Amino acid sequence: MNWNNQDGNGPFGGFPFGGFPFGTGGSQRREQRPSFPKVSLPFSRRTLFLLALLLIVAVGLPMIASFLADYYWYEAEHLTSVFWTRLLPQWALLGVFSAVAFVIVYPNLRAALRIARGIPGANDALSLILNHKWSRWLPLAVGCFMAVSAGSDSMGQWQMILQFAHGGAFGVKDAIFGNDVGFYVFSLPFWNFLQNWFTDLLFNVLVVCGALYAFRLFSGARLGSVEIARPVRAHALTLGAALTALWGLSYVLQRYLLLYNPNGVVFGPGYTDIHATLLALSALAALAFAAAGLLLFAIRSNRSWKFIGIVVGVFVVCNVALRGLYPELVQRYIVVPNEFEKEKEYISNNIKATLYAYGMDKIETSEITPDAGLTVEDAAADPETLENMRLWDYRALLRSYKQLQEIRSYYDFSAIDIDRYTIGGKMRQVMLAPRELDLSGMQNRTWVNQHLEFTHGYGIVMNGAREVGQNGQPNLWIKDLPPVSTVDLPVSRPQIYFGENPMSYAFVKTSVKEFDYPMGESNARSTYEGDGGVPIGSLWRRLVYTLAFGDSKILFSDVFTPESRVIYERNVRARLSRAAPFLAYDSDPYIAVIGGRIVWIVDAYTTSSLYPYSEPVGQRYRRGRLTGGINYIRNSVKCTVDAYDGHMKFYVIDEQDPIIACWRRIFPSLFSPGSEMSSELRAHLRYPRDLFSVQANIYRTYHMADPNTFYNKEDVWNTLQGEANEGTLSSYYVMNKLIGESKPEFLMMTPYTPVGRDNMISWMAGRCDGANYGKLVLYRFPKQTLIYGPNQISALINQTPEISAQLSLWSQRGSDVILGHLLVVPVNNSLLYVRPLYLKASQSDLPELKRVILSSGGHVVWDETFEGALEKLLNYRPGEQDASISLPSGQTPPSGFQPALPAAGDSEIQALGRQAKNAWDRSQQALKSADWNAYGQAMGDLEKSLNAMFPQGIQ
Repeated sequence: MNWNNQDGNGPFGGFPFGGFPFGTGGSQRREQRPSFPKVSLPFSRRTLFLLALLLIVAVGLPMIASFLADYYWYEAEHLTSVFWTRLLPQWALLGVFSAVAFVIVYPNLRAALRIARGIPGANDALSLILNHKWSRWLPLAVGCFMAVSAGSDSMGQWQMILQFAHGGAFGVKDAIFGNDVGFYVFSLPFWNFLQNWFTDLLFNVLVVCGALYAFRLFSGARLGSVEIARPVRAHALTLGAALTALWGLSYVLQRYLLLYNPNGVVFGPGYTDIHATLLALSALAALAFAAAGLLLFAIRSNRSWKFIGIVVGVFVVCNVALRGLYPELVQRYIVVPNEFEKEKEYISNNIKATLYAYGMDKIETSEITPDAGLTVEDAAADPETLENMRLWDYRALLRSYKQLQEIRSYYDFSAIDIDRYTIGGKMRQVMLAPRELDLSGMQNRTWVNQHLEFTHGYGIVMNGAREVGQNGQPNLWIKDLPPVSTVDLPVSRPQIYFGENPMSYAFVKTSVKEFDYPMGESNARSTYEGDGGVPIGSLWRRLVYTLAFGDSKILFSDVFTPESRVIYERNVRARLSRAAPFLAYDSDPYIAVIGGRIVWIVDAYTTSSLYPYSEPVGQRYRRGRLTGGINYIRNSVKCTVDAYDGHMKFYVIDEQDPIIACWRRIFPSLFSPGSEMSSELRAHLRYPRDLFSVQANIYRTYHMADPNTFYNKEDVWNTLQGEANEGTLSSYYVMNKLIGESKPEFLMMTPYTPVGRDNMISWMAGRCDGANYGKLVLYRFPKQTLIYGPNQISALINQTPEISAQLSLWSQRGSDVILGHLLVVPVNNSLLYVRPLYLKASQSDLPELKRVILSSGGHVVWDETFEGALEKLLNYRPGEQDASISLPSGQTPPSGFQPALPAAGDSEIQALGRQAKNAWDRSQQALKSADWNAYGQAMGDLEKSLNAMFPQGIQ
C-alpha cells in the first residue's frame, strides 16, 4: 500500500496535516474481507421482536407515567411554565452537546478503524472483526454511545448554564483582576465546565483509539516501519495537541481560581499567589499553547519520537518548577520573614469581601456598660420584655403538648414554633405547634385508612411564652379538638394536609368521608372543599398514577368520583424544593394563623460558593442545606405554603440580590414582589434561624476589622454551642425593647464570649419587625468590665446551696429534674438570666414548671413563679441573705442576735404597719400587672414606713 500518496484520496491527502482525520480512504483496491460463519438463533425473529417490545413497554410505561404525573403536578400548581423552563433546557443541552460530541468522536473513530484495517498483520480474530461487513457501523454505534454519554453530562448543569445565559452584574469588582463579581458567580463556572467537558471527551477518544491501535499491535501486526507508524503517530499527536491546548486554557482559568485559594493566611490569594503563582500560570498557559503547536508541527515535519519526548519533557519540567518550586521559594524567603506586611492587603480584601458576602457589612454597632444588676428603674423602663419573658423551654413544652394534646396515637407534634401575636391589644410572644398526622402509630394501617380516611392533621395548640396554668402546666390559649380558643385568634380552617412530617399520598373528594377528629363515641368526618392536589377522576389519570406510584389499587378502586383529587408531595420543604430546587431552604419552617388559615412560612436563600475572597461556611457551623462550602448568602425569598390546599407563594424581599434577580429573569412567573405580601403575613416574618447562626459564627472572627488584630487573632469570640451544651442556646427569639427604641420588637439574638473565657463580651440581634426587618445590631461591653456569661451563671446556680440541696432532695424522691435552657435577656440597661426548672415523675413524661431561676449582677434567686423570683431579685441588697432561706427546724438563732425594736409608740406603730401593709399590697398588684412605675413607688413607700418603724434597722 502507498501510505504516502498525495492525490487527496489517501488517509492524509487534502488535509493540512496529511488529510487526517476526515480523509475518505485510499483509492487502492480493497482487500477481500473474510466473513464469519452464520449462526442459527434459538429464537425466531418474531419472538425476539416481541420480547424487545415487552421490555420497552415494561421500562418505558412507568417512565412516561412518571413524566405525566410530574406535568400534572406542576399544572395543578399553575407552574407549567416552570416545568417546561426546567425540562426543555435539559433536553436541549443533551441534544447540543451530544451533537458536538458526535462531530468530534465519529470522524476520529472512523479514521482509527480505517488506519487499523490498513495495518498488515496476521489473520487473527481482531482482523476478522475489523474487516467484517458490519464493522463499518462500529464507529457510528460507538460514536453515538459516547456522544450521548458525554451529552448527558450536560443535563445536570442546566441551572449553571441558565445562570450563565441570564446572569447580571453585582456592582462589586474583585480586588485582583478588577472583574465584576458576576463574572465569577455566573460565567466562570460555565467556562470551567466547557474546558473540563472537552478535555474529558478528547481524552476518552484518545483512550478508545489508543486501545484499538494497541490491540492491533499485540495481535501480531507489524508496526515497525515508518510508513505504518506515521498515520498512528499523526492521529495520536493531533489528539495530544488538542488536549495540550485545552490544558493551556485550564491554566488561564486557574488564574481566576486563585481567588478561592483556601491555603493562605486567609481564604483567597495571598502575596505568593499574586506575585508567583499567577505569573507561573500565565507562563504555563503560553508554554502549553506553544507545545500544542510543536506537536502539530511534528506531524508535518515527520519529526522523531525523540523530538516529541523533548517537547513533553520540557513542559513537565517547567510545570514542576513554576507551579511548585518557584512559589515555594517566594513563600519561604520573602513572605514568611515578613508575613503580616506582605499579607496585610490581602487580609483586608478577605475581611471586606466576607462581610459583604454574608450581609454583615452594615451591622450597627454600639458600646454599652450594663448596670451592676437589674434595678426597679430597669424594670419600669422595659415592662414589655418582662411581660413576654419565655418560661417554657421548647423541649419541655413539646413533651407537655404530646401528653396533653395529641389525644390520639395518629397525631403528632413534631416541633415548637415561636412567634408573636397581638393579644388583647398587646404584642405577646407565643409558642405554638400544629397537630399533624402521623400514621406510624396507627394500629390498623389498611390502604383505605392510609390514603382515604386519615388524610390530614387537625388544629394547633398555643400558649403564651410566660403563661403558666395549674400544677405547673402551660396555660393553653388554643387547644383541644375542635380547636377552642380563649383569645381573639380564630382558626377557621384547622385541617392540615401539608406539614413537616412525612406523609404519603392521599385521595380526597372520594365517596369515602375523611376522618376529621374524634368526637365522643363517634368521629367527626368531612369532605375536602379546596382545590389542592391533582385531579384524578378520569380513568386515564388513575392509570397514570397507578404506574407512577406503583399502586394497582388506584386503578381498581371504585371510590373515585369525577371530582376526586390526589394530594402528594406534602412535606413543605420538599414541596418548595420541587418547585424551586435552586433555592436553599431553612431547616425550621414555622406556622402562622393568617386570616383563620394555617400557613407555613419557610425562609429561602440564594447561595453561592464562588464569591471571590469570601470565607466559606465551615462544616462545624453548617445549618440545614447551608453546608460547608458556600461563601455568599442572602435571605431573598419568603415562601408560604397553605396547610389546607398546599398552594405556594415565593415573595422576593431582597430586590438588590443579583442571584435572585437572575432567577426571576429565568422564571418570571414563579416569583411575586414582596410588596404583594399582606400586612398580616408580614407581621409574622422572622429573622431566619439558619442564616443568623451562620452570620453569628462568621462574625466571631470577622468583627475584627483591623488587619493586624485579625492576623494575630487577638479578639476571637465564641458563640454558645447549644446543641452540645444542654444548658444554653446558641441563638433564640425574644421580645425585647432595644436601647433607644420606644416599643418592644421580636428579635433573634445570641451572646458572645471571648475564646477561652466565660465572661460575656457582647450580644448580637437580628431584627424582625416592620421597617427594621433584616437589620443586625451588635452591643459591645467594655473589656475592662466583668459581665457574667451564661456558663458562669450556670455555675453560680449549681453552687447555690439552697438550689443544690433541693435538687438533691427531689432526685432522692424519684423525680426527674429538667433544667431548661438558660436565656440571657437584656432589660433596659441590664442583663437578666432566666432558667426554668421542671419536675417530671419517673413513670410519666409530663413535666411541670416548679421553679423559675433568675440572676442578675451575680446574684441568684428562685421562686415558684416568675413574679416571686423577680421580686426577690429587685429587693436584693448586697450583703443581705436570701429571704427564702430559713433556719432548720429545732435550731435557735445564734447568741447575740437581737432584732431592733420599734422606736414609735403603739398607735404610731399600728398606723405605720397599716401604711406598710397597704404599700406591700400595692406593690404586689403592680407586680402582677407588670406596672413597674407603680411597683417602684409602692416599694419606696414600704421602705419609708419600715424605716419609720425601725429607725435603727434590724441587727
